[in-house]
Amino acid sequence: MTYLVIGAGPAGLAAIRSLKDAGLPVEAAERNADVGGQWLYGAQSSAVYASTHLISSKATTAFADFPMPEEWPAYPGRVQIEEYFKNFAKRFDLYPLLRFNDGVAKLTRQGSGWRAAFDKGETRGYEGVVIANGHLSDPLMPEASGNFSGTLMHAKEYKSPEIFEGKRVLIAGMGNTGCDIVVDAIHRAKNVLWSVRGGNHFVPKFVAGRPADERNHKTKLVLPKWLRSRLHEPAARLLAGPPERFGLPKPTHRLYDRTPIVNSLVLLHLGQGDVSLRKPIKAFDGNAVIFEDGKRDEIDIVIFATGYKITFPFLGDLSPLNWQPQFGAPRLYMNVFPPEDNGLFVAGLLEGAGVGWPGRALQTDLIAAYLKARKGKLIAAQEFRREIERYCAAPANEDRGEHGIFVDFLQYKRDLKKAIERLR
Repeated sequence: MTYLVIGAGPAGLAAIRSLKDAGLPVEAAERNADVGGQWLYGAQSSAVYASTHLISSKATTAFADFPMPEEWPAYPGRVQIEEYFKNFAKRFDLYPLLRFNDGVAKLTRQGSGWRAAFDKGETRGYEGVVIANGHLSDPLMPEASGNFSGTLMHAKEYKSPEIFEGKRVLIAGMGNTGCDIVVDAIHRAKNVLWSVRGGNHFVPKFVAGRPADERNHKTKLVLPKWLRSRLHEPAARLLAGPPERFGLPKPTHRLYDRTPIVNSLVLLHLGQGDVSLRKPIKAFDGNAVIFEDGKRDEIDIVIFATGYKITFPFLGDLSPLNWQPQFGAPRLYMNVFPPEDNGLFVAGLLEGAGVGWPGRALQTDLIAAYLKARKGKLIAAQEFRREIERYCAAPANEDRGEHGIFVDFLQYKRDLKKAIERLR
């Protein structure tokens, strides 16, 4: 019986290829008109904006056996990345296995497998399902009292900086997206304010003219995450500058406990006075925004770069994924396997700079290895199943981010490789 992959972004493409290469029958459903997922600019589910570039270098981001062209810059932009995924799908003959413009509307249990109802009305049964629908599609909008008479939007709706022309703009949020939009707005807006709550570490894209992340990936000795953080934080603060010197909050977490900000330009503009910092938003009052310290500014456009909710809209019951309401996310072994051996697997649900698409490919290679081991190496599959159950029964690790899905990319990829070797 066939396996279904939901989504054709980087994790979905990796899953199709892994199952195909393992000789397992597979087909995939994609709601958009082509591959690329978030990188398919203009698609309804895409959060990509015109100026989007990779925040990890092409050498560390690309699939291991499908490097990006040498002539491309170290940090390619959205147009090149969209082309890259289309070329990847062509190179590994994945297009014939995909149905486009027809997503999965509903998944229901059918015996030991699953039945998928598609948007266009067809239903089909599958032995198992790899869920790769992404987690950047359902915007998280914070609540604030009052009403705002200007333009209020989430970063997902933002596409290009023309909307800022001559406007008084406020961006709320301190992730990489928020920083990018601040820089975009500065060149068009009449005035730019930036509302931040917590602090974060800043790292440069280049050191001595080379991508700053390459050295981390070439190391053979994996130091504990806490030790790497203590060693690398002083260098980051020296190269990018301590964020608190620019008026930003000092980060309270270690460098490798969260995804850092890979944007030195926003610090430059802070230092030049091109953008002014504000406290978190407390309330709206017509065309004014009131902040937690009592400051009040008249604003034309407010953009919330405040992240996303993790959702699986095709599942009416989230318990098969071991859903954890306190995290707003499932608790999965290696971010992939629920405790029940129910034919559901998740690919691409993780946070952590440095994992790249090779990490997602390792996730899906592990899924394929496990599925094959269940039929050819039963003892190895059973032991792996016990590992899954022990992990999911143990208390959650507090050092896994807000949603409990943050990984240490160096150790995580090594753990995936070891698990694959045990199952093959």
